[in-house]
Amino acid sequence: MTYRIVRMYARRPGKGQTIRKGLSLEEAQRYCSDPETSSSTCTTQEGKRRTQVYGAWFDGYSAEPTRHKEK
Repeated sequence: MTYRIVRMYARRPGKGQTIRKGLSLEEAQRYCSDPETSSSTCTTQEGKRRTQVYGAWFDGYSAEPTRHKEK
């Protein structure tokens, strides 16, 4: 099973943006544990600018849909 990173914005509930794909569970968890993956904890200019433009946001992960092979 693989996972994707989805950036979610408070102003756009239910409309997340996939920003990475094909990660293992460990990679996805490590990515999302970085303080730079949330508007409330980021310190970079890029993260602060994103917050000014789009409001509150965070990066989360979810399992990617499984594709069934036809026989």
